[in-house]
Amino acid sequence: MNPIILVSVFIACTIAGYFIIKNVPSLLHTPLMSGMNALSGVTIVGAITATGYALVGTQNAGGLCVLTQIIGCLAIVLAAINVFGGFGITHRMLQMFNKKKKN
Repeated sequence: MNPIILVSVFIACTIAGYFIIKNVPSLLHTPLMSGMNALSGVTIVGAITATGYALVGTQNAGGLCVLTQIIGCLAIVLAAINVFGGFGITHRMLQMFNKKKKN
């Protein structure tokens, strides 16, 4: 694909996302982000797919192949931190709504 088209789509999505999130009331930010945590799993699948392609498909590429593998592994780790952090925040948010036990 043409890189100019890819950059244009990225910029348009960034602007649209900014205006969508800007109009969300502050009380809904935490539940909205918790719901988006499920979609963060797609990032892990994409990172695993790209890293797998780098490991299998480009064995004769030399030094570039090693760099691609390192970046792919870093993407997997960062996406996993994002997902687990989102679940941790969701757990803390849900704990705020639990009734306190009487002693």
